[in-house]
Amino acid sequence: MDSVIYAYLAAVALIVIFRVDEDGMLMLTRNATVFGVLLLGGLILNVALHARDVGTLGDLLFPKPGQGDFTEREAVPWYRTFVGWQLAIFLLVTFIVGAKVTAVSVTEFLDRDGFQGAVRIFDSFMNPDWALLPRAVAKVIETIFMAFMATALAVPVAFVLCFLAAKNVMREPWAFAIYATLRLFMNVTRSVEALIWAIVFSVWVGIGPFAGMLALWVHSVVSLAKQYSEFVEGVSDGPIEGVQSTGAGILQTIWFGMVPQVVLPFISYTIYRWDTNIRMATIVGFVGGGGIGTLLFMYQQQGKWAEVGTIVIVIAFVVWLMDTASAYVREALK
Repeated sequence: MDSVIYAYLAAVALIVIFRVDEDGMLMLTRNATVFGVLLLGGLILNVALHARDVGTLGDLLFPKPGQGDFTEREAVPWYRTFVGWQLAIFLLVTFIVGAKVTAVSVTEFLDRDGFQGAVRIFDSFMNPDWALLPRAVAKVIETIFMAFMATALAVPVAFVLCFLAAKNVMREPWAFAIYATLRLFMNVTRSVEALIWAIVFSVWVGIGPFAGMLALWVHSVVSLAKQYSEFVEGVSDGPIEGVQSTGAGILQTIWFGMVPQVVLPFISYTIYRWDTNIRMATIVGFVGGGGIGTLLFMYQQQGKWAEVGTIVIVIAFVVWLMDTASAYVREALK
C-alpha cells in the first residue's frame, strides 16, 4: 500500500516538475518500465521506513497481526506523526492533480461574457413557454410508464435471482458456485450504467420509449436482485428452523420461512426503485431512450431555453411529487 502511495507521489512530482502534457502522460501510462522504477523506489523507501519502525499509512489501514490498533496508542497531534504528514501530502497532491485534470479555472468561472450568457439562460428559464406544456405533460407521462414497466417486469426476475444470490440459501458447494457466478454477473452488469444500455437498445430495437424501458429493466433487475438478496441474507433463523422442523423442502422453507420476513422490505425498496427509474428515464432519453429526456435534449440542442425551462419545471414537479408519494408509502410500510 505504502509503496503504491510513494510511487504515485513520485509520478505526480515528475509530471509537475517537467510539465508533462497530455501526450506525455499517455506515453508514461503505456511505459511499464517507468511504473516499475517508481514502484521499486517506493518499495525501497517503504522497507527503509519499516526498518526504523516508522508507522505509515499502510500500517494504519492494513495493520499486521499483533501490530496493535493505532487508535489505542497515545494521542499525538497529527503534525507530529509520519502518518499525519503522509496523509496530508497525499490529499494535497491529489487535490492539486484533480484541479489540473478537471481544468479548474477561477478566471473562466468569473468571466463576464460567460456569466452574462448564463444569466440569459436563467432568464429564459424564468419565462417558460407554456404553449409547450401539453406536449411536455404527455412526454412525462410516457416517462413515468417507462419507469413503471421497467420496474414491474424486473420484480419477478429479481425475486427469483435474489435467492440464488443469497449466501444463506446457496450453502452447498455446487450451489455456492452458482452464487459466486451470479454475484459476479450482477456486479458487472450493475457497473454498466443505464445510459449505456439505452445506447445498446436504441441500436437493437430502435430509438424510442421501448429502448429506454429495456435499458431501465436490465439495470433494475440486477439492482433489485442484489438488494433483495441482502434482505434475504439478513432474515432471522427462527422461522426458518421452525419450517424445516416440519420436514419442509428448500422451496417450502424459502416460501414459508423467508418470504414473509422480507416481503415488506421488498415492496419498500421496489417503490424506491420505481422512483429512481423515473429520474433515470429522463437521462436515458438523451441518447434515444424516449420520454421527456428526448424532448429536453432536442430543445437544448436548438438553444430554445424558454422551452427547456418549461420541461425542467415539469420534470421538477413530477420528481418532487413521486419522491413525496414514495416516501409516504415506504414510511407506511414500516
